[in-house]
Amino acid sequence: MTVAVPPPDPDGETIKIHALTVGEGILALSALPGRGGNLQGDLHHIADWRPALVITLVTEDELAEVGASAIGRWLKDHGTKWEHLPIPDFSTPDAAASVRWDRIAEFARRALLGGGRVLVHCRGGCGRSGMVALRLMIEAGEAPDEALGRLRCVRPCAIETDAQMAWAMGDASDAAEAQHDRG
Repeated sequence: MTVAVPPPDPDGETIKIHALTVGEGILALSALPGRGGNLQGDLHHIADWRPALVITLVTEDELAEVGASAIGRWLKDHGTKWEHLPIPDFSTPDAAASVRWDRIAEFARRALLGGGRVLVHCRGGCGRSGMVALRLMIEAGEAPDEALGRLRCVRPCAIETDAQMAWAMGDASDAAEAQHDRG
C-alpha cells in the first residue's frame, strides 16, 4: 500500500540534515520530520538525500503529534529501509530496544562502511540522535573521544544526559544506573 503525501510546500522550511563521514559513508542527524510544520517537505528532503536507512528514535505519541505516524511506510515506499527504535525523550534504550539495537546497528554499519547513508532522528536531533550516532561511530571503529569531538562539531547539542553518554560509549550497565539516578 502506497502512502500518498502531497508535494512539499515550496515556501516551507525543511529539517536540517547534520551530516559527517563515517567509514566510507555518511551518517546524519536531524529533528523529527514534521516538527516544524512541513512534514511533506521534510519527507521529500529526506528522500532526496537518499539514505539507505532511517532510524526513528521517537515514540509513537511523538510521531502522532506531528502527523508522522505513517513515516515508516512512506520511507519504505520510496526505497528507504526504516527502523523504529522508540526511546522516551532524555532516555536510553530499554532492555528490549537494546536487543533490537544489535540487528539495526549491524545494518547501519554495513551501509556506512559500504559508502551508504544513514539518517538518525529524534524530536530535536540532539540527545537520542546524538547517542545513537556516537554509538555507531564507535562501533564502526572510531576512538570514542575523537568520535565525540567530530560529532559535536557537526551537532553541538549531541547527547544530553550522562545515561545517554554511557550508552553511547557501550556501557549499558552504566547507562541503566545513570538513568535510574536521574529518576
